[in-house]
Amino acid sequence: MVTLRILANENFPEDAIAALRQQGYDVAWVRTDMPGSSDEAVLARAQAENRILITFDKDFGELAFHAGLLAMSGVILFRISAPSSAHVAQVAMAALGSRIDWSGHFAVIEDHRIRMTPLPDSGES
Repeated sequence: MVTLRILANENFPEDAIAALRQQGYDVAWVRTDMPGSSDEAVLARAQAENRILITFDKDFGELAFHAGLLAMSGVILFRISAPSSAHVAQVAMAALGSRIDWSGHFAVIEDHRIRMTPLPDSGES
């Protein structure tokens, strides 16, 4: 089985990063690797390294769908109630383990469902 490669945005909690790494996910974290980077730079890194971007930042949908930035590695937006970072970790692990088709999609993870939308392939004209 291929290890899922993830780029966690700066706003993702440390507990969730640690839990994902403990489960065997290959997780790079913007907060330690490139703090303060623009959303465009974060998305470009995710694409360059073929990592799925996980974030709480809604701006990545705008960048992928309207600004035309390439995001085919996939973006997962978490829109959950987050009473604690441990809860975020639990939801993230359950969601990421539930599918293998994240690449090429903009996914929204909510408390009780996952919505998947194909991303435009702006690299092919």
